[in-house]
Amino acid sequence: MLFFHHQYKIMNLPLILHIETSTQVCSVALSSGTECVFSKSSEEQGMNHAKLLSGFIAEAMNVLNNDFHSLNALAVSSGPGSYTGLRIGVSTAKGLCFGLDIPLISIGTLDIMAVSALNSVNEKDALLCPMLDARRMEVYAAVFNTDLEMIQPVAANIVDERTFNEILKQNSVYFFGNGMSKCKPVLQQHARAHFIDEIIPLAENMIPLALKAYQKKQFVDTAYFEPFYLKEFQTTVSKKKMF
Repeated sequence: MLFFHHQYKIMNLPLILHIETSTQVCSVALSSGTECVFSKSSEEQGMNHAKLLSGFIAEAMNVLNNDFHSLNALAVSSGPGSYTGLRIGVSTAKGLCFGLDIPLISIGTLDIMAVSALNSVNEKDALLCPMLDARRMEVYAAVFNTDLEMIQPVAANIVDERTFNEILKQNSVYFFGNGMSKCKPVLQQHARAHFIDEIIPLAENMIPLALKAYQKKQFVDTAYFEPFYLKEFQTTVSKKKMF
């Protein structure tokens, strides 16, 4: 471990710890520049993120010989996502940032999922549509191009066969995430609609987004930052179409 710690320090690349707790899956990653030097995830019923997260962070920091002060920044998923999971992840991230006096980077859950899905898409002009289950027929969705640029912002939608008509006329659209299954029956009639299974937000997929934010000094105010919680107590039906 001492060798690795010395190696990462002399390379003079930003060391960033990544925390992703927005869904049932808890994950942590450590990056040196673009390289992922540690990654671990686990899915347990009952949202045991509080128990898992501290252990994963300890394992990640073993790579740096437990030298927390070698970290340059910390990245955390900002949602949308589970209230319980995000609260645990964000409070842990804030505590570390305050204690180490390092900046906090927030990365949207749907952005993280788009990175994960990109390897499954071979069409340059295709669009990526990550979906997170809200309640009933409602999903949170956004649309990205293959350069990971968000072209339609996060919105809550009750999906029907007309919801994505406009973009499906122009491009192939790849749908994925835990909200996809409830929408697939009404979307699969479109010839340009494609579906990718088993895409989940993982900390290791935060690395390119967090590095870009770090290089541009796009940090959030650690004291006042709050994540985007999924609606857990009620669902408001919006008649406004996303597209």
